[in-house]
Amino acid sequence: MKQVRFIGAGVLLILLGAAAPMYAQQDQQEKDAKAPKQEQQAKPEKQQQQPSQPARQQQQQQQQTKTQDQQRQQQQAKVQQGEQRQQQQQQAKSQQDHQRQQQQANVQQGQQQQQAKSQQDHQRQQQQANVQQGQQRQQRQQQGDRSAQRRSPAQTQQEQTAWQGDRAHNWQSEHRTWQQRGGYNGYRISDDRFRSDYGQDHGFRIFSLPVMFVGGQQRFQYGGYWFGLVHPWPEYWSNDWYDNDDVYVDYYDGGYYLYNRSYPSDRIAISFYLN
Repeated sequence: MKQVRFIGAGVLLILLGAAAPMYAQQDQQEKDAKAPKQEQQAKPEKQQQQPSQPARQQQQQQQQTKTQDQQRQQQQAKVQQGEQRQQQQQQAKSQQDHQRQQQQANVQQGQQQQQAKSQQDHQRQQQQANVQQGQQRQQRQQQGDRSAQRRSPAQTQQEQTAWQGDRAHNWQSEHRTWQQRGGYNGYRISDDRFRSDYGQDHGFRIFSLPVMFVGGQQRFQYGGYWFGLVHPWPEYWSNDWYDNDDVYVDYYDGGYYLYNRSYPSDRIAISFYLN
């Protein structure tokens, strides 16, 4: 019985040893059969993971196009920012120019107002001066009328003889200016006194003033001073100009002269006498 058991066991081992290579070979065959399928299945995955060259080129072109679009947008944004900055600068400059023009207009308006006020003041002063001159002229005429009424015929004849004796035969050749006479060296009136009583705005008539004769030469008093003619008066003046013509004393070219409003182009050199 023991021998039979040993024989059975040995046979079983032999069968198992023969079956094991067979099973191993069968497993290898199955693996080998499955391998191509796995490779075939793996290849599509690899193909899916790695795109083809045209796809890569397309992606690159899309990326380039996207980059170019971004650059273009950035450039447009810079251009817009530059335009906005330029507009802001222009607006600021326009505002500054407007403010400057407004300031200039205000200054000009102020100057014009000041000039207008100065003109009004000058006109007012001129009107007042004209009124005063008219009053003074009227007073002198009234004084002259009274003086003329007080003059006797003999005095009138004496004055006419004295004045006519100073009449020129040819005034253009006989008269001399102070420059031609070597300059004026007589008494000079202060500027304030001159402006208040002398000049073309202060006219008078000689017949209304005190007149005296020294050595046959006539002198008349005006503004607190005595005056005398230095050279003859023009022969074409009227015979009674010293009674009827308005005259005034003015300073010209270094000396004092007597002017006749009826003959404004002529001037006669005169001297001051303090007494």
